[in-house]
Amino acid sequence: MRILGIDPGSVTTGYGIIESDGMRSRHITHGHIKVKGETLPDKLGIIFSEITAIIAQWQPQEMAIENVFISKNAQSALKLGQARGAAICAAVHCNLDVSEYSPRSIKQAIAGTGSASKEQIQHMVGVLLNIKEAIQADAADGLAIGLCHAHSRNNRRWQSAIQEV
Repeated sequence: MRILGIDPGSVTTGYGIIESDGMRSRHITHGHIKVKGETLPDKLGIIFSEITAIIAQWQPQEMAIENVFISKNAQSALKLGQARGAAICAAVHCNLDVSEYSPRSIKQAIAGTGSASKEQIQHMVGVLLNIKEAIQADAADGLAIGLCHAHSRNNRRWQSAIQEV
């Protein structure tokens, strides 16, 4: 299963693509989209277009995205929500199933604690996917979201197998 993980943002959107067979995950690619637009609608259009192009190039079957976290700055939370919407629309437009995960559950799945730092996530993503070079923070988050989804899919598969017994 090829999974696209998205760390949405109105300035920088990180992404990572992994392949998972349920037991092991393999790094395919990662990067970040620098969103340069004059207006918010321009920026949302860029996010939609870039993610659509990434999907067309790398052919993931599913997308996982981070949920909006509660922010003290309402304007920032709204922009983040709109960036998420643009990314989700791109995935749905390309017929991908979309799953959403909280920041805490992503950190728990990758580092073993829901309060892991960005640096800990970057390090663990590198270890789990055997990536030697430094990974840009937003791209590392995209990969972490993809890994979280792969772990979650595997857990659901095991749970359904146990229930059938």
